[in-house]
Amino acid sequence: MLTGPGRRDTPRRSRLGCRLAGALSGGLTLAACLLMPQPQVHPQSPPPAHPIAIVIHGGAGNISRSTLSPEKEAACRAALREALDAGYRILQQGGASLDAVEAAIAVLEDSPWFNAGKGAVFTSAGTHELDASIMDGATLRAGAVAAVRRVRHPIRLARQVMERTPHVLLVGEGAEALAREAGLELVDPAWFDTPERRAAWEKRRSQAPAPNEPGPADVAAEGKHGTVGAVALDRHGHLAAGTSTGGLSGKRPGRVGDSPLIGAGTYARDATCAVSATGQGEFFIRLAVAHEISARVEHRGLSAAEAAAAVIREVGWLGGEGGVIVLDARGRVATPFNTTGMFRGWRVEGRAPVVRIGPED
Repeated sequence: MLTGPGRRDTPRRSRLGCRLAGALSGGLTLAACLLMPQPQVHPQSPPPAHPIAIVIHGGAGNISRSTLSPEKEAACRAALREALDAGYRILQQGGASLDAVEAAIAVLEDSPWFNAGKGAVFTSAGTHELDASIMDGATLRAGAVAAVRRVRHPIRLARQVMERTPHVLLVGEGAEALAREAGLELVDPAWFDTPERRAAWEKRRSQAPAPNEPGPADVAAEGKHGTVGAVALDRHGHLAAGTSTGGLSGKRPGRVGDSPLIGAGTYARDATCAVSATGQGEFFIRLAVAHEISARVEHRGLSAAEAAAAVIREVGWLGGEGGVIVLDARGRVATPFNTTGMFRGWRVEGRAPVVRIGPED
């Protein structure tokens, strides 16, 4: 039935009119007709909001209360809580998981207690070379940088690689040129120094003047502070992951580990999980650890926790040390590691935030 030029009446109004006309022609009064049951029209309900969650890490290694002074432990825990709060606040306000990951990691990059940004370890040449990566689980877009020396927040530059270029990984001067174009903060390389890191480098230089690639013993000796990372799940059910590091203490200039390599140190896929890794990068590269965890969830039907634990066991079988943080699409958390400790924390909606160092604390 047309009620005006080119405009068709709604189906509900047409049905109601026909029912009224039929009822009145049958002898019913208008009042009785109006008392007849009418079809119910319910507005479409919005999809339920997804529970939010964020997990962070500050490195795995020879970490325990016996290797940390009470002051350092308190400072590390405070920095982890600050990073958790920064990321969770964004999620709580309806922000994207990518934004939460970037914000949490930027906090840790500014902390002198971890091996990323301020507090990054020295290369054998006495310089800092910083790496970072970030990945969007909804689109599989990713960005990464390696061997940058002046960028205060490498994780922010990794995000710019993802959003401003068709590339995934930029290194060295090319990456820093993008940082200038994007207006990111650049600092004097000395800004990344800390007295503790410099003392460790001076000791290493006096003991081993030849620039040899560090092995497991070197990692254990420097293992009190490490690579940082974050994974997050937002209200829309989207996952994201990011990782940032100063690399291995005493590494050869130009060495790149797993942290800026998508699939090795960082991976996110909405259908499976988000992963950020920390440890001896060469082993994580060889096993493609972050992607391998996701693949086992997808193809073997394992839970994220089962897949992560199995892959970290394989890292150990190869002789490597480290750990991962994992978050799946339902907000379930896993943080397996094969070292004495791993700085880590998480916050899941409806639960109190958690910060841990050792296996049971």
